[in-house]
Amino acid sequence: MVKAVVFVFISLLFLQPALAQKDKQTTGPLVTRTTTRHEVYRLPFGGTVTLSGAPAGSITIEGWQRNELELTASIELQAPTAADLDRIAPLNNFAVDVDVNHIRILTTGTHDRAYMKRVAKNFPKNLIGLPWKVDYLIKMPALTDLTIDAGNGPITLSGVEGALRLNALSSKADLSLTGGLVSATVQTGTVNVSIPVRGWHGLGSEVRVASGNLNVDLMPGFSGDINADVLRLGEVKVGYPELQPREGSSINSKSIRVRAGNGGATLSFTVGDGTIEIKQKAESSRQ
Repeated sequence: MVKAVVFVFISLLFLQPALAQKDKQTTGPLVTRTTTRHEVYRLPFGGTVTLSGAPAGSITIEGWQRNELELTASIELQAPTAADLDRIAPLNNFAVDVDVNHIRILTTGTHDRAYMKRVAKNFPKNLIGLPWKVDYLIKMPALTDLTIDAGNGPITLSGVEGALRLNALSSKADLSLTGGLVSATVQTGTVNVSIPVRGWHGLGSEVRVASGNLNVDLMPGFSGDINADVLRLGEVKVGYPELQPREGSSINSKSIRVRAGNGGATLSFTVGDGTIEIKQKAESSRQ
């Protein structure tokens, strides 16, 4: 019951920003303009990255062994005229705040009513709510804490081992995770979690989907404790042969408490309405 209330609360948090772009209906053809920004910043291992994404757009984040962050962003704007695009462009953008060990990428735009009241009180109402998006590609040190707040769009994450917090409204999220402390919540969509190692390097993970599907790929010989729950409609499907019930627990269509191999960090997966499928990953992945 408590988990169900949490999902309702998360729904309300995400609902207002997502609908902001739909407040204004625009008729007639729109002019489209796409610009690209490419920037590089120093960031030591063990630092923090915070990304506040746009209402729409993709997010791709890759961990690497350099002590710097490379950011490439494609901003697509739409408006009735080129002059309107000129007015929107300074607002529908993003800013980068750089500290010694913390980089914040903050998306601003006409979807944010508080921001508009602060910087553009007399902005034309017919230009508020027009469709726009930002596609982010970020490469950063592997050992980095990461916070992502996203709207609608695909998310791809790989090679990052730190404290991860992800919130997204609607997404097809492909998460390749090997360790750290992970907390991920997607309101609607599909989340694919791939764990290409035989043991989790960190404290564990909690992945939640309010409505949709959650697919988990484990390496053969994986060791760890796994909890999976479907709260309302749907089921848990187990296609991984090496899972055994933990003491005092069982496996059924709605909930499992199992151990793989010798056990280890606890990985928790929760879906409100939908399916959770746990299956075996191909041997060719990184170990």
